[in-house]
Amino acid sequence: MIALDRQWLKAHPLPPLDPDTDKNERGRVFIVGGSAFVPGALRLTGEAALRAGAGKLQFGTVSEAALLLGMSVPEAGVVGLASNKDGEIAASAADQVIEHASSCNALVLGPGMRGSDECSALVSRVVEALPATVAIILDAGAIAAAASCRDLLRARSGALILTPHHGEMAALSGLDVEQISEDCEAAARQVAKDLNAVVALKAATTVITSPAGECLQFDGGTPALATGGSGDVLAGIVGGLAARGAGPLVATAWSVWAHGKAGEDLARELGGPGLLSRDLLPRLPKLLNSA
Repeated sequence: MIALDRQWLKAHPLPPLDPDTDKNERGRVFIVGGSAFVPGALRLTGEAALRAGAGKLQFGTVSEAALLLGMSVPEAGVVGLASNKDGEIAASAADQVIEHASSCNALVLGPGMRGSDECSALVSRVVEALPATVAIILDAGAIAAAASCRDLLRARSGALILTPHHGEMAALSGLDVEQISEDCEAAARQVAKDLNAVVALKAATTVITSPAGECLQFDGGTPALATGGSGDVLAGIVGGLAARGAGPLVATAWSVWAHGKAGEDLARELGGPGLLSRDLLPRLPKLLNSA
């Protein structure tokens, strides 16, 4: 296992930006998720994608939250999606998601969503239909749904990235949380190979693995990052960097590092826990532009 540090980052830089680039060339990202219960989750993910350098942002969320989300992130376009009786995105919204995501460089699917049969149907339909040119990042509820569409994920030729915590990894791997904690590397390698995906297994020490067997370990970060919305921010950074053209392993590694370092810096200033996930966002550009 290789340490994820500044030395690794310098050896694996982010794609440079041409001085004459425009917002479309900087990458388009579509972020789908949220629910009636957590209508603001996508704000964190979307701003993180823009702070990571993506040029254009669109949201897809339940119709009842779409207007407020659009007003809170004026830089983004918003698509209202059908919801079910539980206030979650309905499976019938899959065609809308596919239509909008197909013209983007990256799709982040899952923040603010809960895993369910309907979520599984949505994820399956989207994964099957999206062209390989669109990088797919699965987070939160979409990760739980991924366990039911392994064959579709495995067959996908485009970039696929998953960002599970230990509970979500248990659903993906068939292992229990204790087994995963005992050997995070083995669990992450297993799922990365099985699903042909880059996997970032989130914990105090985050392990990142690729289908080819590459394995990175990030020991930074802080317990202060164990707070609501932290994972939504991480997923957005990954989506933003993938939209800019970074490969799946590079996009994931840089995101984990910047997210962890931003948390470390804030915790140091605060003297411990108490940071809000939104506090991470203004810190991201300097970290991503200076490593």
